[in-house]
Amino acid sequence: MALRRKSRIPLRIRPRFFTAPSTLTGSCLLLASAFAWGQSATETTLPEVKVQGQAERAEGPVTGYRPTRSGTATKTDTPLNEVPASLSVVPAQVIQDTAMQSMGDVFRYVPGVLSHQGEGNRDQIVIRGNSTTADFFVDGVRDDAQVFRDLYNLERVELLKGPAGMIFGRGGAGGVVNRVSKRPAFESIGAANLTLGSFGQKRATIDVGNKLNDTAAWRLNAMAESADSFRNGATLDRFAVNPTASFTLGEQTLLTLGFEFLSDSRTADRGFPSFNGAPFNANSSTFFGNAGQSRASSSVEGAYAVIEHDLGNGMQLKNTLRVTHYDKFYQNVYPGSAVAANGTLTLSAYNNANQRTNIFNQTDLTRQFTAGGMEHTLLMGLELGSQDSANKRNTGFFGAAGAATSATVSAANPFASATVFRPSGTDADNQVNAGMAAVYVQDQVALTKTWKLVAGLRYDRFKVDFDDRRTTTPAVDLARTDTAFSPRAGLIWSPDSHSSYYASYSFAFLPSGEQLGLATTTADLAPEKSKNMELGARWDVAANLTLAAALFRNDRTDVRVADPSNPGLFVKSGRQRTDGLEVSLQGDVTRYWQVYGAYAHLDGRVLNPISSGTAATIASIVPAGSRIGLVPQNTASFWNKFNLGGNWGTGVGLIHQSSSYTSFNNTVTLPSFSRVDGAVYYTLGPKSRLAFNVENLFNKAYFPTVDGDNNISPGAPRNARLTLTLAF
Repeated sequence: MALRRKSRIPLRIRPRFFTAPSTLTGSCLLLASAFAWGQSATETTLPEVKVQGQAERAEGPVTGYRPTRSGTATKTDTPLNEVPASLSVVPAQVIQDTAMQSMGDVFRYVPGVLSHQGEGNRDQIVIRGNSTTADFFVDGVRDDAQVFRDLYNLERVELLKGPAGMIFGRGGAGGVVNRVSKRPAFESIGAANLTLGSFGQKRATIDVGNKLNDTAAWRLNAMAESADSFRNGATLDRFAVNPTASFTLGEQTLLTLGFEFLSDSRTADRGFPSFNGAPFNANSSTFFGNAGQSRASSSVEGAYAVIEHDLGNGMQLKNTLRVTHYDKFYQNVYPGSAVAANGTLTLSAYNNANQRTNIFNQTDLTRQFTAGGMEHTLLMGLELGSQDSANKRNTGFFGAAGAATSATVSAANPFASATVFRPSGTDADNQVNAGMAAVYVQDQVALTKTWKLVAGLRYDRFKVDFDDRRTTTPAVDLARTDTAFSPRAGLIWSPDSHSSYYASYSFAFLPSGEQLGLATTTADLAPEKSKNMELGARWDVAANLTLAAALFRNDRTDVRVADPSNPGLFVKSGRQRTDGLEVSLQGDVTRYWQVYGAYAHLDGRVLNPISSGTAATIASIVPAGSRIGLVPQNTASFWNKFNLGGNWGTGVGLIHQSSSYTSFNNTVTLPSFSRVDGAVYYTLGPKSRLAFNVENLFNKAYFPTVDGDNNISPGAPRNARLTLTLAF
């Protein structure tokens, strides 16, 4: 069905439930009035755009391995060769061909990015040397709870590297992860996947939809999975459902409503301790602690509404409302020390419960016009948000009397049971309320046929109220308000239709209470700041094959770290710097050979440590020149898919990670490794096939990620997945 508009920006929405009309209306009126001056600009009439067209859209599916457009970096539908930043797009076809099933699987194929262990209970990412659990977004809206996410309902995953404060606000010191979810289409959709894998894995997904009539369409995505593990006693159970519906409210307005429920229950696995500066040598199946008492469960309930309206005269209005409730609990018995010379180590234990409700409303007004002989795409936006979080932590006590906070065990039999969990004097028990408001403006200007400029500025106000509810320790209520401007500028030169080059600067800030927590030692600390300078290029080396490269320097200042000499206290470590080079290649080498490859060289270090303490004290905590933890100097990944003809295909992948340190201490080294994956495909019909994927084909022992010096995750041995995909 055609929808007449005078804009190149695809009309698109994805809501869950549509409430708070006063917020929506007020936001729209505010931006509309601010944009009224645009009516006097020179108008251009752009061609009709269809809601369901064959051309790629920024928030739609990608054909094959090579995307051409994105909205993550600019909030507008922008060709990738006009984005002045390193942006990696992982399309659904790559996800399917490599049998990715988690965010960690995705990160392995993105340059400059590593998957952090996340204490075995959450998605966590190290991006350009910055470890974060908060810089996750879905369809451009903050999704910062500490949970595991799934890929069942996604068109693509996009990773924007470098500080992204102008678009995404607080955080994002190294970049952000944006999941782009599937939406209703005014046509029949029908696909199902069934996977049987090693370690008892069983997984099923379904994606169905159709139009109800010429003005309404629906779509349903769902997933269920159950599995054991190569790790003794570890299990996984999860399921999710995501119904959506779109309605055309007249020729110029589209509304999409949606809801998602996801439940995830698994063993919280903290991995191996260290010994003599390396991972302890044990069978990869050995569980250090107590798998039966180490569990992580979470549920996510999210409702959303997105409405887009063509105002005419080159103006588009989009309002997104997303309300999400997270319920998270995890408990673990884990290695609390290195293995000593006598073959013993200590185990520690704790649990933590968190309930969080996020409410975010974004209003974007986009105006396309010509003025001064230059074409402009002007964006003005308003974002309002509220986050309420309740947190409670208990310490695990060992022994018959339940009096010891640790247990000494033999590394040959590293098992202990925490007899009781109860609050200690420093355990958290609080209610945190955070409110934020931001306004932003951005202009994408075609200066000439070959030169383009992207420039923007955002102002954020972030306020946190911390209600301390502890009874075993004198409670201290705290509050802090931070404000910041986040500029961004990029210049793009496109000498021909096959190449583009850019230079850019971006900024982001991280308030003390960003993860909805304050302490007496952090409430007076200024926000961390991150600045990025970057040179980059993209070349279409073949008709459907793109090579991209970026050279960057990312500086972080006022970085705070835990003081190991004073538990619960924090100090500023001064400045951290990551210099790097990233290269990626994706698309079709020939009609029979597709590739998705990446390489990154990173040098992440601590520079000039400073604090209110003495220089000697701070230098002993974070010495100048120390390498940032879990930042290998070299990482590479390369996936190849070959069409062999006669309904047969195959895939071969290589993942390499050079050695790195497990933390700022630079005392424990994570060894380098290379892993080879493979796949065989047999096509059953136009969109149906049977795929057999094997991970770690040569059964190499390796350690891909960590959470500090004594929580080191072993990689899985050789394992296989057989997936039947049916289209109907």
